[in-house]
Amino acid sequence: MGLGVSIFLLAAGVILAFAVKRDVSAVDLHMVGIILMAVGALGVILFLGLVYRGRYMVRDHIVDEPPVERRRDERL
Repeated sequence: MGLGVSIFLLAAGVILAFAVKRDVSAVDLHMVGIILMAVGALGVILFLGLVYRGRYMVRDHIVDEPPVERRRDERL
């Protein structure tokens, strides 16, 4: 889940929890909004954590190759 989806879920949750005043008998829109806000906030936190973790991670690339043999030209 990317940052855009997380922000969208967060915004949709805020709208459902605080702006919609309609009563639906089968669904509690306030609770659905709170759940969407929680999922969106968790997505933002995880996204930012992964982005900053990648910046400070040190990566070593080990190449397993045979040693290079040096030759001198004896024609001089």
